[in-house]
Amino acid sequence: MNEVLLYLLKVSLALGIGLGLFRGFLSGLTFFSWNRAVLLLILTIALILPAIDFSLFTIESAGVGEFVLPVFEVGQNTVQIQDSGYSWLDWVFYVYLLGVVVMAARMILGLLTAQKQIGEAKLTQFDKNWVAIHPDFSPASFFSYILMPHVDLKDPKQRQILAHESMHVRLLHSWDLLLVNAAKILLWFNPMIYAFESSLREVHEYQADQGVTHQVSRKEYATLLLHLVTARPSWQFMNNFNQFQTKKRILMLTKTNSTPHQKARFLALIPAVALLVSVFSCEITPEEEMDGPTMVEKTASMSPANLMARVNDLGKDGKQIFDVVENQPNPEGGLEGWNLYLSKNLRYPEEARRMGIEGTVIVVFTINSDGSISNPEILRGIGGGADEEALRVVSEAPNWTPGYQKGIAVNCRMRLPIRFKLGTGNPVSIETNSTTQFGEVIEVPINSVKPQVTVVGYN
Repeated sequence: MNEVLLYLLKVSLALGIGLGLFRGFLSGLTFFSWNRAVLLLILTIALILPAIDFSLFTIESAGVGEFVLPVFEVGQNTVQIQDSGYSWLDWVFYVYLLGVVVMAARMILGLLTAQKQIGEAKLTQFDKNWVAIHPDFSPASFFSYILMPHVDLKDPKQRQILAHESMHVRLLHSWDLLLVNAAKILLWFNPMIYAFESSLREVHEYQADQGVTHQVSRKEYATLLLHLVTARPSWQFMNNFNQFQTKKRILMLTKTNSTPHQKARFLALIPAVALLVSVFSCEITPEEEMDGPTMVEKTASMSPANLMARVNDLGKDGKQIFDVVENQPNPEGGLEGWNLYLSKNLRYPEEARRMGIEGTVIVVFTINSDGSISNPEILRGIGGGADEEALRVVSEAPNWTPGYQKGIAVNCRMRLPIRFKLGTGNPVSIETNSTTQFGEVIEVPINSVKPQVTVVGYN
């Protein structure tokens, strides 16, 4: 769910940047075919780029992974029962899904309705294109069909309208609108996609108008636009003859053609795409619960010098410390045993509680080839005694089963995020069973032990 919402946020960001660039630099140009291609490229990049996993393009020798243990929320009590209700993010996601269903149904209904009306219409041909004639139609195009309420080929005005709609058919504009409406299903909540659709339809009309003015004078065609204004809406896949502001279309008809050197403006797309790639390729490690150990790639923020220093670190046996191994180290009792150890031994420091300090401490330590723990260091601290408490509990932890590389026990580096969080109210008691762990009898929750143990301090 979080991944979907993050993807939608990235798509919205990319679409907003692309649309802003188009309207600021390109929309006033008369290179309508180029503008159409740019708009379709913007939408394609906005949908695809955020979904690309840039870690696949990381050079293996230039990045070193690291095993990250589950996050722990630590405080005064041993275990706090998690709220089983829906979070606000859950409700946001469900509302989003409802909108997706509604928009998908609307798209399907539009296609079926248009097909039904065309099936009931009388068909004829104009310039090798099918013309569907029905009194409920307004002049429009729908994929390979031209829709008309009636046709009189002897009327020059009607021939100009038919020529206009023929341009929509020949340039496959309905397929552009199909792509946009598919994107609207995903981005129904974002006003950017509706502004994007308006810009694309506008370019479609400019292209079709330009095609007609190659056959008739611009003045004669502008007069036709003024006399055939209608507000009747069309289905979302149709290019209606009077879909957009007549004034804007007439102004574009009378505008002097853009000069060839103005095509240089399209080069602004290159830095924009490069910016998006650099933003989306940055790896973000969220402070959230994880179901088990994971491997996180180092980002470009780590300099080559620091990276080499980490690779060349040596364990207490004088041998190399590995960040990634074939068989990762395991604590005594597995993850459940590690959870129980932390929940039993971690304490919220009095100083941090008194000062209201909360946050996540990240501890990096080494599991040696003999399973012992050494070199605990604070990668990120919050003060108030929380850093020292994190170091203490890691230093006093029982030995692990070491990691193995090619069948040989090796030194391995691990990372442990510990979230210190102050709670409010009284602790909730829960039913427990006795169990033996690390040679001692302790109380653990009945049914299961989660990969994350939530331990909250109360004022």
